[in-house]
Amino acid sequence: MKRKGIIIGIIIALALGGGIVYRFTHLTTGGGEHKEEAGHNEAGHKEEKAGGHEEGKEHTEEKEGHEGHDEHGETGSVKMTAEVQKQNGVVVTPAKKQRLAGVISATGKVEANADRIAHVSPRISGKIVAVRASLGDSVAAGQSLATLDSVELGEALNRYRQSKTKLALAQSNMDRIKALVEKKIAARKDIFQAETDYKTAQTELHTDEERLLLYGISTSELKGDSQKKPLLPVRSPIGGIITEKHAIVGELADPSTSLYTVADLSSVWVLVDIGERDLAKVRKGQPATVTVGAYPDQKLKGRITYIADLVDEATHTVKARVEVANPGRKLKPEMFATVELALAGDAPPVLVVPEDAIQDLDGKKVVFIAETETEFAARQVQAGRAAGGMVEIVSGLQEGERYAVKGAFILKSEIKKGEVVDEHGHGK
Repeated sequence: MKRKGIIIGIIIALALGGGIVYRFTHLTTGGGEHKEEAGHNEAGHKEEKAGGHEEGKEHTEEKEGHEGHDEHGETGSVKMTAEVQKQNGVVVTPAKKQRLAGVISATGKVEANADRIAHVSPRISGKIVAVRASLGDSVAAGQSLATLDSVELGEALNRYRQSKTKLALAQSNMDRIKALVEKKIAARKDIFQAETDYKTAQTELHTDEERLLLYGISTSELKGDSQKKPLLPVRSPIGGIITEKHAIVGELADPSTSLYTVADLSSVWVLVDIGERDLAKVRKGQPATVTVGAYPDQKLKGRITYIADLVDEATHTVKARVEVANPGRKLKPEMFATVELALAGDAPPVLVVPEDAIQDLDGKKVVFIAETETEFAARQVQAGRAAGGMVEIVSGLQEGERYAVKGAFILKSEIKKGEVVDEHGHGK
């Protein structure tokens, strides 16, 4: 019994000793772990700070890079392999200088050639009995457009017929007296009087014929039935198109009444406003190119035939008249037109690119610079004068720099596609 109690005591003592050792060991280990964890946290904090510093540095560098990017006026870039460039017609060439002829561009309005317009009126008063032409008809010179019944014409015809009869009588009397003088039946002085009367009658008949011609009636038209009532034809003095018609059957007309307006539109005028500052560059006889909105692809050639001597005090412009041949009558009066006046190309060479090489990108005019064989940068440029499909580059491009002379629109489309992709949060 005593032995059993000793064993139990030893077991209890061992248990108590093991617990004390375990607790001491655990406390020591836990402190180490805590210290290690704290160390790790501190290291992590330092790394985070360092990382933040590096990130800030990168951000600063990136910002500086963008600022440098903007200084060159570059607004975007695109990569394209040589094969894709060939497929899309992208052609690269060095920028070159050349002489650029200046052009003055002005707007104007088409008008009928005032030297080829006729207002058709009767030469004497009368009543319109027939209308033979209408608005828009093509007429020839001398063609009858209307006929009038005129009292004045009837009186002129009666005088003509009387003069014709008087002349016949005078000739007959002169022939009779000549015969009597040859037979010595009449005195020679009688033949002088007969010849005088004949010449007077001849003059009166000629005067009456001229009056009828002035009215528009030729003596050849009077042959035939002398009892037929004469009608007065109203003829067009020129060939052209009837642009106005006021002739109505039954109305009275006189020389102050315009029955028709006939315009020869084979040649027209374009009246343009030339700015005061460009006046010294414009001269009479200078070639001009005219285009209208209805036929934008057709360039009609003309020349300046008149420059006004007065400056419009409101607009400070001078009226100039351009005469243009109008085949097919495509230019219609009252059409708006654009006139380009080419100036002499004697200015020094300037850096130029084709019009298609310049693209509008985000409100800026850009050309695509070939930075490498496969990468293009859109660089903003300032354009100057334009002539013959070429545009002067004032700034943004240097002579010898390689740029996309063809296919600039394709490169612009690629940049736009990249912007759409970025907006959706995906890389290219």
